[in-house]
Amino acid sequence: METMLLSVANMQNKANKTEIKNALRKIEGVSEVGVNLTSGTIKVDYNAPATEMKIKNCIENSGFEIVYE
Repeated sequence: METMLLSVANMQNKANKTEIKNALRKIEGVSEVGVNLTSGTIKVDYNAPATEMKIKNCIENSGFEIVYE
C-alpha cells in the first residue's frame, strides 16, 4: 500500500471536502481518503492501478490546486 500526503489550496468547506473525497474514490485502487480542512491536506492510501499522477490529476481536475513547496 502506498500513501500520499498533499497540501492543497482552495479547500474551504465541507462541500469541498465531500467533492474531493468522492472524486478520488472513483479511482480504481484508492482505498482511503482523508481530508483535513484545517491543515489543507489530503492523505490518500492506494494500490495499483492507482498512481501518484492519476491522483494529482484528479485533484487538479476537480478545481483544487496542489501546493508544491
